[in-house]
Amino acid sequence: MATDSHTLHIAGLSVEVVRKPIKNLHLGVYPPEGRVRVATPLAVDDDAVRMAVINRLGWIKRQRARFQEQPRQSQRRMVSGESHYFLGQRYRLRVIAHDGATRISLRGKRVLELRARPDSSAEKREEALQAFYRAELKQRVPELLDKWQPILGVEAAAWGIKRMKTKWGTCNPTARRIWLNLELAKKPVQCLEYILVHELTHLIERTHNERFLSVLDRHLPHWRLVRDELNSSMLADERWS
Repeated sequence: MATDSHTLHIAGLSVEVVRKPIKNLHLGVYPPEGRVRVATPLAVDDDAVRMAVINRLGWIKRQRARFQEQPRQSQRRMVSGESHYFLGQRYRLRVIAHDGATRISLRGKRVLELRARPDSSAEKREEALQAFYRAELKQRVPELLDKWQPILGVEAAAWGIKRMKTKWGTCNPTARRIWLNLELAKKPVQCLEYILVHELTHLIERTHNERFLSVLDRHLPHWRLVRDELNSSMLADERWS
C-alpha cells in the first residue's frame, strides 16, 4: 500500500502525517509521550489536516497531559531492594555476588534474583534483565500464536521481539511479520495477548477501520479494557540515544 509520511508543526505540536489510500481521516495520540499522528486519505491536503488538528486541539492536549501524568519508574540502579515488574507482578531484586556469568531467575512469588560479579555495572545487569524478559516472552508467544492463528484464520510468516519507544507492537502485512515490544514482559499476560491479536488482525485488515474493529470485538470483546489497562500502567524509565 503506497504511503507518504511527513511532519507538520501545528499550534506548537509536531504532528506526523501519513497519507495512504483510506477513506477517512484518523487522528490519534499515542503513549508514552503523547505522539500525535494523523492518517489521512491521499486527496486530503495539509490545510485540511491542520484544520482537523486545530478543531481537536483541546482533546489532544488532554490526552497528552494524561500520558505525561502517567507514573514512571525512577532510574534503575540494579541493586538489591529495587522493584521490577514481570507479567504484571511487582518483584524485589536480590543481588548475589557471583563469579560466573550474570543471570537472573525467579525465587518464590516476589523475588527476582540477580547473580552478578560485584564490580559489574548497572548496564551489564540491565542487559541480563532484558535477556531474561526476552527469553520469557519467547516462551509465551508461540503458545498464543497456536491459540489465535486458527481462530483468526491467519498465519504470521515471522515474529520477533525488540525494544520500541512508542509502540507496543507492529505488523508488516506484506511480509506478514510481527514485532512485539520487549516491555510487554512487564505487563499482565492479557496485555501481551491483546497486542498479539491486534497485530494478527492486521493480516486480515491493514487499517484500523470498522472491519478491523469488528474482528477484535468478535474475538476479543474486552480488548478496550485491556488496552486502557496497558496504556495507563507504569512506564519504564527509558534513556534512548
